[in-house]
Amino acid sequence: MGLVQLRSRKPDLNAFLPTTREEMEARGWSELDILIVTGDAYVDHAAFGPILIARFLEGRGYKVGVVAQPAWDSPADIARMGAPRLFVGISAGNLDSMLNKLTAQKKVRSEDQYSPDGSPHKRPNRATLVYANLCRQAFPGTMVVLGGIEASLRRIAHYDYWSDQVRRSILLDAKADILVFGMGERAAWEIAHRLDQGEHRSRLRDIRGTAHVLSKKDWEPLAKDPSRFVKDGKVVVLPSYEEVLADKKQFAVASRMFQYETNPHNGRRLLQVHGDQAVYFNSPAEPLLESEMDGLYDLPFQRRPHPSYGAARIPAFDTIKHSIVTMRGCFGGCTFCSITEHEGRIIQSRSEASVLREVRALTRMDGFKGTITDLGGPTANMYKMTCKDDATENACRRLSCVHPGICENLVTDHAPLIDLMKKVRNEDGIKKVFIASGVRYDLAERSPEFVRELAQHHTGGQLSVAPEHNNDKVLGKMKKPSITSYERFAQAFCQASEEAGKEQYLVPYFITGHPGSTLKDTVELALYLKENGMRPRQVQDFIPTPMAVATTMFYTGIDPLTMESVYSARDLREKRMMKALIFYWDEQHWPLAREALVKAGRRDLIGNGPRCLVPPDRGPGARPGAARAPHRRPR
Repeated sequence: MGLVQLRSRKPDLNAFLPTTREEMEARGWSELDILIVTGDAYVDHAAFGPILIARFLEGRGYKVGVVAQPAWDSPADIARMGAPRLFVGISAGNLDSMLNKLTAQKKVRSEDQYSPDGSPHKRPNRATLVYANLCRQAFPGTMVVLGGIEASLRRIAHYDYWSDQVRRSILLDAKADILVFGMGERAAWEIAHRLDQGEHRSRLRDIRGTAHVLSKKDWEPLAKDPSRFVKDGKVVVLPSYEEVLADKKQFAVASRMFQYETNPHNGRRLLQVHGDQAVYFNSPAEPLLESEMDGLYDLPFQRRPHPSYGAARIPAFDTIKHSIVTMRGCFGGCTFCSITEHEGRIIQSRSEASVLREVRALTRMDGFKGTITDLGGPTANMYKMTCKDDATENACRRLSCVHPGICENLVTDHAPLIDLMKKVRNEDGIKKVFIASGVRYDLAERSPEFVRELAQHHTGGQLSVAPEHNNDKVLGKMKKPSITSYERFAQAFCQASEEAGKEQYLVPYFITGHPGSTLKDTVELALYLKENGMRPRQVQDFIPTPMAVATTMFYTGIDPLTMESVYSARDLREKRMMKALIFYWDEQHWPLAREALVKAGRRDLIGNGPRCLVPPDRGPGARPGAARAPHRRPR
């Protein structure tokens, strides 16, 4: 059927993976080979990770079913299609379930973007653990495999912001057989293939991109002398759960050791003891080749929610339904981001032909009116960027290819992306192609042609970029380029927009409360924004997500990469004050901004002078809105 189902008045349930016993029987199946349980609604689209894995396994000949957002008050719902022959795969969905549920201020979110009509009540907290427990009850004796971003980023002992605790590896708490980390296609296929060949699950201990539990009799000799059990002897023993729980310095050491083993070409195996058990991590899976990436996106995705949802909206689907993914991975290594730990630092790109096939299929979809809302990935302009040669890439142990400066071995040629942009926008049925997933401006400024193409053809009046801060020390803790790099890009983009005869703006993203940033640093950032006529609306209150380097800084007060002390705002009110300063122009934030300025010793910035950030408090009953800063074009 190709990439998508063409226009049809009545949905064909057989075009989707089965979700009920009736749908199985309609295909003539009495039993599944593999069951995928996901915390997201079932949207048959490659942007939904559990469904991507399900389709990938189906494409290799397995009978795969999907249970999406099962009820968790009993195992009955999860068991509706019966026990699968090979294994049940569990994912919390596209987001960590706690991040999906709670904000940086630990308040319950009003909407779940991955649920029908945004309902916040369709998945449990710590969904991976809940679903694993249900599956063990529903399918005694069936192999349970954890996957997805929640499992991937909680695979070692980790700090959990929402409970303010160091938690064990999720594999132990879930009592699952194996954990797949990273994007998972290779590992999931090898697990399925070896089980299908009759191999016992206890022997699946050497699959790259997976982790499993060892008993004391197995891990103790290995920890003492890895070379006796592993041919190359390359096993790194991390500080134990008990050590990182008791000592924040040991937590930082474990974080640093882990980070240097994430390159699939030279990352070593890891072992972390938890009491009498230990979790053993094989090396990361090899990245996909271009042909393998193309194969993923040639799978028969219907690019729409399952018909059972009727007219209900899935907000996350509305965002991506007319977008095209060109690549995965990121070599930026930003400390607050987990893309590198999950998708990997090696850029894996699709071929031009594959992207164009999907574009043509998209033009045949109901509701498509000619606009591709995004052509990109984690970072759009990393498409097809790679190291200058395989030997250099295989030996490299840098955590970022672009920090503290762009590596001389990185090929930063934008020509493949520019060619792709031109061809996509010239396809029949395409009126406009936007790049909305963001660009890395320190790379973009190396290609004036890319900036011109971006401004003239691929920006819809506003372009999102992420300078994050203006203080070089804070940016260093983030592994982000200097603000001067952003300023050079902004100047080039505005000039290119003017040459194209367009009035276009940059929409800068900023983070407040990031480790290394003090209240005084945030005051200076607010002053920088005002002086440059910038009124940011995209401000993120830093959220310490599992496994990120910045999370280690937040929890321990130590930068694990330097082992130096670092300040982190841990008080929720202080974090709110920081965010209020960045909204200096918005009167609803003035009371908290005044409090922040007083605490920072900057009362001089409260008043009506040209340099003041907020007006004085005029007392109860005063008419608001009289002293607002003039709106100027962002730089």
